[in-house]
Amino acid sequence: MLEVSGQQLAQWYDWARQTAIAANISLGELDWFVQEVTGLDRLSLKLETFKTRPRIPLTDFGQPPLERLTDLWQRRLQARVPVQYLVGVTAWRNFRLKVSPAVLIPRPETECLIEIALKAVQESPIKELNRGHWVDLGTGSGAIALGLAEALPDAILHAVDCSAEALAIASENALNLGFAPRIQFYQGSWWTPLEAVKGQLSGMVSNPPYIPSDEIPHLQSEVVQHEPLVALDGGKDGLECIRYLIETAPVYLRPGGIWLIEMMVGQAESVLNELHQSKQYENIQIFPDLAEINRFVLAYRSFS
Repeated sequence: MLEVSGQQLAQWYDWARQTAIAANISLGELDWFVQEVTGLDRLSLKLETFKTRPRIPLTDFGQPPLERLTDLWQRRLQARVPVQYLVGVTAWRNFRLKVSPAVLIPRPETECLIEIALKAVQESPIKELNRGHWVDLGTGSGAIALGLAEALPDAILHAVDCSAEALAIASENALNLGFAPRIQFYQGSWWTPLEAVKGQLSGMVSNPPYIPSDEIPHLQSEVVQHEPLVALDGGKDGLECIRYLIETAPVYLRPGGIWLIEMMVGQAESVLNELHQSKQYENIQIFPDLAEINRFVLAYRSFS
């Protein structure tokens, strides 16, 4: 285990704060980065009580620790690499998830999907929905599947992704968090691996690609240069994947089953229209994200 003194780390931290401000990078990102590589808690970093410590262990970087720390932070500053990819983990709900450029970094607002799903189960007249089959389509890091597994302890979870690299990370996260026995992972496109559960699903939850293709080049460098485009590109109008899920889900959902997705700001009206026009859903609802922006759509598979 490599170590630095509190004074050495304090000098590096002061330099990194100045560079973050100059590069318009949140100081919160820097603090989280330092906490991850040092094990310091937020309070000791904020109060700078770590300065008096003679030794602070750092992640084994394989080279002089402060030099490696600087190399990593320079990648954040210059190449705009997301800090989560630098340390290989991110916080989501109460989980610590492994991430890499093979998976989209789970956003805080996506956590709302789990609470909405749980509320939908509780309000459904079908009492056994919490014990049925649930699927996370486009699972990426496995975040949604893991959140559902925690919130619905009696459910049977299925998670699908087209990327073998993403599934490897999702499987490792499930193993690390103790949910591996309850989640089956499949490589494939959307519903393709799920023929065995046609008509049986209690719920489908997805954070599909929803950004219009021509808007992607204008996204933040952190996103467009480093996150997987396959998880972002929703086609010409951003609704190609969502439209597909509206059209195909009724074959897989049981009557009364839950259809729940995340969408882009400004897409709510179009998604509502698509759901109504399909005549396969009822009790359609829109939910806001943490910023009170309409971000999620919930519907129930029609009984007729």
